[in-house]
Amino acid sequence: MTSTAAGCDAGVRAASQAALWATLLWLVLLWLREGGVQDLGGWTSALLSTGRLTGLVASALLLVQVLMMARIPVLERAWGQDRLARLHRLVGFTSFNLMVAHVGLVTWGYASGRLTATPGTLWDLTWDYPGMLLAAAGSSCLVMVVATSVRAARRRLRYESWHLLHLYAYLGAGLALPHQLWTGQELLGSTASAVFWWGLWAAAAGAVLVWRVALPLWRSWRHALRVTAVVPEGDGVFSVHLTGRALGRMPVEAGQFLTWRFPGRPGWTRANPYSLSAAPDGRELRITVQEVGDGSRSLRAIRPGARAVVEGPYGRLTARARTRRKVLLVGAGVGITPLRALAEGLSYAPGEMTLIYRYRDQPLFRAELEGIAARRGLRILALPGPRRTRDSWFSAHAGVASDRDVLLGWVPDLAEHDVYVCGPQQWADAVRRTALLAGLPADQLHLETFAW
Repeated sequence: MTSTAAGCDAGVRAASQAALWATLLWLVLLWLREGGVQDLGGWTSALLSTGRLTGLVASALLLVQVLMMARIPVLERAWGQDRLARLHRLVGFTSFNLMVAHVGLVTWGYASGRLTATPGTLWDLTWDYPGMLLAAAGSSCLVMVVATSVRAARRRLRYESWHLLHLYAYLGAGLALPHQLWTGQELLGSTASAVFWWGLWAAAAGAVLVWRVALPLWRSWRHALRVTAVVPEGDGVFSVHLTGRALGRMPVEAGQFLTWRFPGRPGWTRANPYSLSAAPDGRELRITVQEVGDGSRSLRAIRPGARAVVEGPYGRLTARARTRRKVLLVGAGVGITPLRALAEGLSYAPGEMTLIYRYRDQPLFRAELEGIAARRGLRILALPGPRRTRDSWFSAHAGVASDRDVLLGWVPDLAEHDVYVCGPQQWADAVRRTALLAGLPADQLHLETFAW
């Protein structure tokens, strides 16, 4: 990674964090201007005042999380999809909790501070105040999104179902707008506040329309991707080969993923994320898919000539994140997919790249990886079989030493490497802990997990 790119990404991260804190500070100033502190002197007025503040912050954070997941390229490059997803989750739950607090505090305040009167007051507010029915419908959408985002619920849902339900967040945000504009005194009380709120809403809506709708449609039309072959790779795993127009101009790198739709098959409107399993060469793209749900299973039957609609590319598991000459790739199962592309696409001298690959039965891309090792000097360390313990990311093949000692035994100069990790989230977290414990600087660790 060049120092210019590193400085640019660091600057974007710092600027985006500063913008978030500036937004929160502006909200506090709006609240203070409307007498927020003075209203704390009485019980009822204090409930209404704190309710207004929590509502302001909840509304802003709702729009911030829309911006975070709008696939804005400058944010994607600087943060990476994994980190953005984690921050999106944190901001989303914070916004939801503040929204619940807003409803509770404002209702309690309008009930003159009497808890027993709050149910009836909530009913009256919902039916009598402008925009409240729409706000209630929007809140229901957000409750559904949050409920299905809890880890226990996510484990019970198919990816396709979760993805469809998650789109209701946009509907929830849209339905809340009339209530905010008609009853929020801090929103349109001055020209400055009106410009701020309309600007934030316009930025969120514009980002979604440009980066999630217009750009994918234009890029899919421009490159006209079509399937050329579907090739079995192993038990429940297959590769899809695609070609198209002007692929050399498609801004995609080894290690990235795209979200894919293949019109004409059942459920094609729901996108699925798949990484490139070969470095792009300007002539062909290849993705490798493991059958884990209805969408991936139906993809095996896709026929040559089928069209593809794509969003992306996404992900920071690329040369852009690189800071050192030496590279360590660590993958598990189908997580080898982007790492195999990196082993082919990154520049390195013989002996400067090491691959640690854990798999249960048969490794994917064995012949291809052995070919890369022969041509380019890739060092491959295999970890066959199941994990030796639940807390370890190594298999029994690694012996009985601690994960840290095994890792340092295999890669003594670990701190001189960039480490790229891809695999299931729990396993990748174990790799992260071990690498940091072994002395790897945090900014040299680059992860991509299977979590959604």
